[in-house]
Amino acid sequence: MFINCLAVGAGGFIGSILRYLVGNAIPNDLFPWGTLAINVVGSFALALIAGLVFRGTIDNESLSLMLRVGLCGGFTTMSTFSLEVVNLATRDAWLAALGYVVLTCVLCVAAAYAGGVLAKG
Repeated sequence: MFINCLAVGAGGFIGSILRYLVGNAIPNDLFPWGTLAINVVGSFALALIAGLVFRGTIDNESLSLMLRVGLCGGFTTMSTFSLEVVNLATRDAWLAALGYVVLTCVLCVAAAYAGGVLAKG
């Protein structure tokens, strides 16, 4: 259990740093493109990793937890997404807020599907 906790923590450390770097690399001036990109990539990565775990390609529990719970959990940004939707709405940018919600849902589900398909080989 302790080793698994350390693995999740290490993955979360790496995922959070990657989120910070990607978020700063992609401008979020008028639309939160960085957060959208992070959530799409994270959805793809989590589905891919979960598929590889299911197939037995990744059979180490600590590694699986590090990648799925730590890395992907630290990288993706649902709380940031939610706050950005509220911020767009409170600026009366309702169309952008709605577009962001739709894009995030559609692209993240599509990315998760693609990751699962890729994991199946």
